Amino acid sequence: MIDMAIPRTRPGNYPAVLSYGFRPFFLLGALHAGASIIFWLPLFHGTVETASVFAPVDWHIHEMLFGYLAAIVTGFLLTAIPNWTGRLPVQGLPLLGLVVLWFAGRVAVAFSAQIGWMGAAVIDCAFLLAVALAAAIEIVAGRNWRNLKVVVPVSVLFLANAAFHLEAHFQGISDVSRRLGIGAAIMLITIIGGRIIPSFTRNWLVRENPGRLPVPFNRLDAAIIIVSALALAAWTFAPELPATGWVMIAAAGLNLLRLSRWAGERTLRDPLVVVLHVAYLFIPAGFLLAGLQALLPDAFLPAAGLHAFGVGAVGSMTLAVMTRATLGHTGRELRASNGNCAIYALVAFAALVRIAAAFMPDMTVLIDMSAGLWAAAFLGYAAIFGTMLVKPKLRALPVVSKAE
Repeated sequence: MIDMAIPRTRPGNYPAVLSYGFRPFFLLGALHAGASIIFWLPLFHGTVETASVFAPVDWHIHEMLFGYLAAIVTGFLLTAIPNWTGRLPVQGLPLLGLVVLWFAGRVAVAFSAQIGWMGAAVIDCAFLLAVALAAAIEIVAGRNWRNLKVVVPVSVLFLANAAFHLEAHFQGISDVSRRLGIGAAIMLITIIGGRIIPSFTRNWLVRENPGRLPVPFNRLDAAIIIVSALALAAWTFAPELPATGWVMIAAAGLNLLRLSRWAGERTLRDPLVVVLHVAYLFIPAGFLLAGLQALLPDAFLPAAGLHAFGVGAVGSMTLAVMTRATLGHTGRELRASNGNCAIYALVAFAALVRIAAAFMPDMTVLIDMSAGLWAAAFLGYAAIFGTMLVKPKLRALPVVSKAE
């Protein structure tokens, strides 16, 4: 990857938290991830109710996909796109407008029984539509054509959100749309993660551990991304077909092969790098579990694959990217503290425990444990990095990888 200086922000009379997209959205996304799961536990056990038209499980899934995940994706894109295009970032009042729109969606979903399902859907879906349009406009204006492909998964995430509201209203519970949302998230990781993981790994190895380096992106990577997309499409619309099971298992093997080409085992001394490889490992795990569920439905529950993807791949990768970007873009050294390592471990164990719970559905204590670990990880991020996100950066960074 070619290195380039981070574009300077435009001076303005706004707080530091509105100077870059990662600042408000990483903080709000982390708080929402932790608080939503804490609220989900009594909701799951039936001791509290919501004012939402969504069934309890749908509220939980929706707020993880279209509340927390949408915020983190937005924070990443609004920070990465200026590096890709050389243009000034979205900041100040326009950024505040996006934050307000995201928050309005959370309120609308929470009180949709009073607002009405259609009004809540319009308010909620407006955010991801605005993000997709903003990303496309900036990439086109910067003539950064090769990165237009990242708009596709964001647009699919928007469509999944719209479909989620429609399914929940007309069928009583979501089905296709929840898998479509997860699939869009996994495709974002295969596309963007497939750039940043080998890039950051290469940078660290060249400096700290010379030897075998990650294999550069080539036709095999492109083919694996295509197979992964086809597998996720089959899983989304026909999850119980045996053919879906086989293509999902094939995608698992191919993504494991892809990961093995990035020399992750040589980065064990740097938690900021190795956590990216661990996070990506949950992608082949999710493909495998979802594929086995299609072939052996009596032995594997859908929750296993869903949570390998959701808690494992999405949770671990977003937390890895959030910590790295926060350190780098606030002028701090790219070095993981003990607190960093702790929240990485918490979210990984949350995924493993939740996958285990899918095989022992009677042991609801495992769901409670997983939720507690998840909440501790993301609220821990907010506690460790919150001050960094709301205060001006310490110093100007000389260069940042263009992939970041």
